[in-house]
Amino acid sequence: MQLEKVYEPQRFEPRWAELWIDRGYFHAPSEKQAGRDVFSLVIPPPNVTGSLHIGHMLEHTEIDVTVRWHRMKGDQTLWLPGQDHAGIATQMVVERALKAEENITRHDLGREKFVERVWQWKEQYGGTIIGQMKRIGDSCDWQRNRFTLDAGLSRAVRETFVRLYEKGLIYRGEYMVNWCPRCDTALSDLEVVHEESPGNLWHIQYPVQGMPGRFVTVATTRPETMLGDTAVCVNPEDERYLDLHGKSVLLPLMNREIPVICDPLADPAFGTGVVKVTPAHDPNDFEAGRRHNLPHVKVIDQHGVMTEAAGAYAGLDRYEARKRVLEDLEAQGFLVKTEAYALNAGKCQRCKTVVEPLVSKQWFCRMKPLAEPAIKAVEEGRIRIVPENHAKTYFEWMYNIRDWCVSRQLWWGHRIPAWHCGACGEVTVSREDAVACAKCGSAELTQDPDVLDTWFSSGLWPFSTLGWPDQTEDLKTYYPTTLLITGFDILFFWVARMIMLGIECMGDVPFRTVYIHGLVRDAQKQKMSKTKGNTIDPLAVTEQYGTDAVRFALLRGAAPGTDIALSEERMVSSRAFANKIWNAARFIFMQMEKVGLEQLSVEEVETAIPAAAAIGGSVPLEDRWIHHRLTELAAKMDAAHKNYRYHEAADLIWTFLWDEFCDWYVEVKKLRVNQGVDARAHVETLVRVFERALRMLHPLMPFVTEELWQRFVAKGAKVPESVCLAAYPQAGDGLDEEGARAFGLLQEMVTAARALRADNKIDPGVKVEGWIETTSERAAGVAAAEVSVVNALAHGSFTVNPAEKGSGARRAAVEFALALKLSATQAEAIRARVTKRIGELEKVIAGSTRQLSSEAFVAKAPAHVIEGIKEKLAQYETELREQKAALAELES
Repeated sequence: MQLEKVYEPQRFEPRWAELWIDRGYFHAPSEKQAGRDVFSLVIPPPNVTGSLHIGHMLEHTEIDVTVRWHRMKGDQTLWLPGQDHAGIATQMVVERALKAEENITRHDLGREKFVERVWQWKEQYGGTIIGQMKRIGDSCDWQRNRFTLDAGLSRAVRETFVRLYEKGLIYRGEYMVNWCPRCDTALSDLEVVHEESPGNLWHIQYPVQGMPGRFVTVATTRPETMLGDTAVCVNPEDERYLDLHGKSVLLPLMNREIPVICDPLADPAFGTGVVKVTPAHDPNDFEAGRRHNLPHVKVIDQHGVMTEAAGAYAGLDRYEARKRVLEDLEAQGFLVKTEAYALNAGKCQRCKTVVEPLVSKQWFCRMKPLAEPAIKAVEEGRIRIVPENHAKTYFEWMYNIRDWCVSRQLWWGHRIPAWHCGACGEVTVSREDAVACAKCGSAELTQDPDVLDTWFSSGLWPFSTLGWPDQTEDLKTYYPTTLLITGFDILFFWVARMIMLGIECMGDVPFRTVYIHGLVRDAQKQKMSKTKGNTIDPLAVTEQYGTDAVRFALLRGAAPGTDIALSEERMVSSRAFANKIWNAARFIFMQMEKVGLEQLSVEEVETAIPAAAAIGGSVPLEDRWIHHRLTELAAKMDAAHKNYRYHEAADLIWTFLWDEFCDWYVEVKKLRVNQGVDARAHVETLVRVFERALRMLHPLMPFVTEELWQRFVAKGAKVPESVCLAAYPQAGDGLDEEGARAFGLLQEMVTAARALRADNKIDPGVKVEGWIETTSERAAGVAAAEVSVVNALAHGSFTVNPAEKGSGARRAAVEFALALKLSATQAEAIRARVTKRIGELEKVIAGSTRQLSSEAFVAKAPAHVIEGIKEKLAQYETELREQKAALAELES
């Protein structure tokens, strides 16, 4: 029954985190259990590229709150954990480590040895991530932990790739791709971020062949690419250039004759209406080149270096080549002008290198056939996106979806299951490692060196983790999953692809609801990411404030559709809240010891909150009120959980426990116990109320609630071992509107008495005398029955409706008035103070009124100054009325 004086969560949090897992409380059975609803959710698998950051903790806290709530409601609950191999990100981090620690590259090691080193790195940091997730209380089914490169998921990836290939949805060809010279791989459109930066637009003139003195002027932000121009283009409807149809121009610096083509690519309203065409280095030019059968002249390679086709500029970095090209153009008179221009450069999401559009042979997935049923699934409500505004963004992207480049020139990841025949050139795509060419039978096969985009395997996560392509019991029971909680930044990267691949492979959606949470940002309001190095280890702040406090601080700011600003003040106040609960528990234990109650003994933990029980022949008013409030709280908490309004759930339980339970209910119960009549029954009721509140708080603050619940509740045959398995309180028979209104009147009386003490600056140690006048039958009943509570909580001696009253300081309410009896000396001191204040207020009011009535002042003063004076004047006038009323009471 002894509870430590100081709330020190570090002493007990690790123990509970370990015990919950060791005892298998979070393990879900594979078979569907009769009479229980199924709730399933897969974790957004964190990358193995470092440690969890505070943004992960927000996401995991929201998931954990929802999972624990469903588990306590009795649902068959599965939260499936795992980690993502994160192809580009992981390879880049390991390459940096090799360079920094050993001064070697992956090429020095070779593919096989390098992949071994990445696996070693994964074992080290993957374990760190799992340890952190367990430590912060993630109530996952750890027996089902998965990794996107484990054997089962690798089989699912191959099966999906082959199926899509066999349906003609995966193909290989030469197309324009986004290429990162630093990561040395193709990128999908989603992996390119566009950032505006200052730049220039250079105007270059090209001589028209056969028309001496005639030039066409083109404008470009990338003059180095002109070395690869294979045409200039005019719009066929542009009358200014009708005489150039069928003509050609001389490409400056390269002295190469290139044609003038007619194509809508050129916009007559933009610039001169003439554009350069570089099919090897611009996606729009690439398409125009295909329409006009233009050659591709590649002048920039995959490392951002000029190729042999760049002539005199070969071997230069692309930016050094730009400088040289501009110098030569100017020297030869081809550079017409230079103007400032805002660039919207595409950059690699991972390393921020400017992306180079290059033509490359890659593997692609046709997306429109996959997108159509995924669009319908959301339109028809089979998937609900919360908040709803994200659905609009989803539709915009899906309706304009482009084919997905799924191949990456990396060594870490799922190797593409395609083998190239050295004898006939045929490509064999197979579920098993190919040993012979499907066309000619040759054994001269080489596996495609590329790996799949990491989002390909992640897109299979909801069903591959449950055993697909096998038809397992897990898959039958838990797919489709119930809910996905994730960030808006991966709505397209991950969520949309899961929907498309889930419908394609499983014939059903992967989840019923998607809740999109906001981001926790760093001090510069930047998104946190492991590769930026600006992540925060959640264990650092949880060590300082306690896991429950950090969770609660995050939840208090987690309103749907908003980002979370996590401040130190919020974590400090959340720790103070946990400390308040701890101190309340200490007080309750002392009361239990006083009346000889060791633990709360119950046959089973009830679900519905009952009506307040009688003590000594009647139901105490505070019990009627607290059961009413508990019942209301249960209903509101349920609604908040159902609608993912985590901030509301946090505010509701905070208000109940701090403002109502601790500040009022505990204080009244303390009086009852001290009075000695039916003390044990009062303490037992107090404990029962606190126990129900702990269960309601548990999903939000699991550690402190488990520690306290274990100490309060005696385990019986039908009482679960842990609060995480106990029933979540539901609204029952506890509503008592009349009792709640009556207790509200009692609170008003105590508050009025305390306010009068404060207003009249009466020392807290001085016991006051006074009286209560009631104007309603209800108020008369409450005052008569509970005057001892008013006396104790206001440190006074009040009588109810006395025949003789005398003079005093008075405060009136709707159903009663409460007055303090003052001595002549006290009354005179208060009268002097009030009179002085009235004089001060009248003086300042007169001054403000003069200012506002001055036309000259009002005409010159800024609007916000005028508004400020008006607001202050209204406040002064209100206070003046109050002070005059107080003076009138003293003189009555």
